[in-house]
Amino acid sequence: MMQDFKDKTAVVTGAGSGLGLEVARLAALRGMKLVLVDVQADALDAAAQELGAQGTDVLARRVDVSDGVQMEALADAVRERFGAPHLVFNNAGVAAGGLVWENTVADWQWVLGVNLWGVIHGVRLFTPMMLAAASADPHWRGHIVNTASMAGLLTPPNMGVYNVSKHAVVALTETLYQDLRLVTDQISASVLCPYFVPTGISQSQRNRPAELPPAAPTRSQLIGQAMSEKAVSSGKVTAAEVAQRVFDAMEQGRFYIYSHPHALAPVAARMQAIVEGREPPDPFADRPEVGAQLRAALRAMG
Repeated sequence: MMQDFKDKTAVVTGAGSGLGLEVARLAALRGMKLVLVDVQADALDAAAQELGAQGTDVLARRVDVSDGVQMEALADAVRERFGAPHLVFNNAGVAAGGLVWENTVADWQWVLGVNLWGVIHGVRLFTPMMLAAASADPHWRGHIVNTASMAGLLTPPNMGVYNVSKHAVVALTETLYQDLRLVTDQISASVLCPYFVPTGISQSQRNRPAELPPAAPTRSQLIGQAMSEKAVSSGKVTAAEVAQRVFDAMEQGRFYIYSHPHALAPVAARMQAIVEGREPPDPFADRPEVGAQLRAALRAMG
């Protein structure tokens, strides 16, 4: 449980927009020092200028979180400037869709690089720093929040590469939580599983690195992109509201953080099917017309 934020340090990846920016804003309001991390320079600069103008102590770094060397340099810079961070929000993420066998090696490398390896690097580099600080001071408290998705608890079709990355983040964070409990009572972890929240994630291609170029999109990928843009843009829960839930969870010591608790019904159905050894449930049980449209569109490909 972490309740005192004033003069503490927060590291936020994906801080230039969306959930990252909103968490950074709330951290600044609580008097935290900020390490803002993003791969998009203009968005990062704008966030740093906004928060710095409020008097917040800001260290802004343009970093590709999938790159271990860049992340190691970031960790060194944080240690030198602020010491061990008290909050690490491993949040940077990208999205890609389409039928799972149609994703190229570059697609897998890009999505897993940012969504999974970015979190891995954040955990492996900052956790030891936090543990050392906790060992030196019995009053020191820290928290790690990793952004997964409801797609980390479900397996919606036509977005397999994203699902795989987010399921891995859930497993990583659950294990991190258990591992921390073995060695300390001063640091804990939470996993954030948002549903459809209006952010820029559906335009992730804008930050795709040149060395991992996309192939010409398949029909299933075009359909997936259109569905994603519609669902994300129509989301009723804002990024600012989700950011507030992140801080509420830290203050209350909650592990699972949801933006849309009503979306847990399909999770319960999936878990029940696993326990009973049944086939995976229909992902469109509550929206059969959407499933029918998607099947018709994809079967028309043949």
